[in-house]
Amino acid sequence: MNATSQDLPLYSKKDQDREHTIDGSSSGLQPEEYRSSFRRDYARLIHSACFRRLSGKTQLFPNGESDFFRTRLTHSLEVAQVAKSIAIRLNSKDPHFAAENKKIKPEITEVAALAHDIGHPPFGHNGELALDEEMRDYGGFEGNAQTLRLLARVEKKNDPGLDVEAKLSTDDRIGLNLTYRTLAAVLKYDDEIPRRKDDRTRPGRIQKGYYRSEAELVKRIKNAVLPAGIKPRRFKTIECSIMDIADDIAYSTYDIEDSFKAGFTTPLSIIASDPELLDTIAQKVSEKIAETYPEADNKFAARDVSAILVEIFGGILRLGDDETASLSKKDVPDLYQHAIIAAKAFKWSKRISENGYYRNEVTSRLVGSFIRGVEVVEHDEYPYVPQLLNARLTLETFKKVEVLKTLAYENLIKSSRLKVAEFRGQEIVRDIFNALSQKGGLLLLPDDYRELHERFSLSEDKQRVICDFIAGMTDRYALDFYGRLRSSDAASIFQPL
Repeated sequence: MNATSQDLPLYSKKDQDREHTIDGSSSGLQPEEYRSSFRRDYARLIHSACFRRLSGKTQLFPNGESDFFRTRLTHSLEVAQVAKSIAIRLNSKDPHFAAENKKIKPEITEVAALAHDIGHPPFGHNGELALDEEMRDYGGFEGNAQTLRLLARVEKKNDPGLDVEAKLSTDDRIGLNLTYRTLAAVLKYDDEIPRRKDDRTRPGRIQKGYYRSEAELVKRIKNAVLPAGIKPRRFKTIECSIMDIADDIAYSTYDIEDSFKAGFTTPLSIIASDPELLDTIAQKVSEKIAETYPEADNKFAARDVSAILVEIFGGILRLGDDETASLSKKDVPDLYQHAIIAAKAFKWSKRISENGYYRNEVTSRLVGSFIRGVEVVEHDEYPYVPQLLNARLTLETFKKVEVLKTLAYENLIKSSRLKVAEFRGQEIVRDIFNALSQKGGLLLLPDDYRELHERFSLSEDKQRVICDFIAGMTDRYALDFYGRLRSSDAASIFQPL
């Protein structure tokens, strides 16, 4: 660790005071002795409408299929617990955070994790693709960019001294008016998304970043969080990197658990994955290793994927004393031995898939080991700046997490059964957007969005209002709204929009 880093605290007074709103005007708020500004950020998020709506948004399996499967809300709660655990462990174990003024504030990682998915639209990734396509000439759509926009502009919070009418007339809305440090913790991608994306070489690929409408805010976030004169090529705070890891850990384990319950896969079928799937996973994990660990050898083959899957799920292949004794007898035919091993593996694979105790044991073991596999590295340009420390998984832990993540994506998210449901969602989102964008479409908007739409003169701003409205929908609300537009059995006109 660079000795000069001892001179810089992890948090400055700018991070902790809330004397001004995010646009620099007086908010009328007074410091509170009984809680920090970060804890107030937590309260504002928990009580927000955008957070509540996560309960109606799809995580892996379509919302409403079963009460067992995770929603975006329960996923976010799990990510928050993992993120907070990582922060607490690093404060205890890592020398970068030994001094009291260097310790991570776990509540910031918790808030960032709770908020990380609020920008995702209905119907998951396919809803995101549909909105990005419709917004391609106006800066696109991307879930993380929408999260920052929701927190900093769209979500409604009226602070003392805030002139709501004045803010709306100039679109100086302040969202939940969170601290800069909390907003920095959700800023995963340090690039402005271009207004036009005609230069894309890979159709259907979402460009990560933030919208042009939040570009000035991002500059203010950096000025508030970083020491004077520090201008890194890539900006990502230690809290944001922890949140990102926690999301990967939750995604890589709990989506697999849901797939066991749903009957989409089993531990035995995972171990026996097709060679083509293993090759695909190996190639994608190799690319990730090269990107995240440039100093490491990124050679990663199908046999390495198999070895990791056997390490994680190979318990189903272990024989008990009775089976071992049977196989140790003389003159036992090879076919009989194979049959005993196969029967044992099938039995335990079925038990793990169908029994919640065993599923929970697998995921708990994985999550615990992954949390213990988090390390901290210094920024390559500014190793002495604590705000830019980067949490990452150790290489061996990273390989396991990425194998499970890629397996879930290739084997589950891309499965035909899920794709049919997602395709329908994509068409619904696109149809709603087109209906609201056509001449007179603003009359279909709820009153508050309609008022905003009418205040703006630029097409980009008007289209962004429509995009904000659709992105905030739950899966069920999107279906209901679509039904009002297209179905002969639509909801009553007395049901509020």
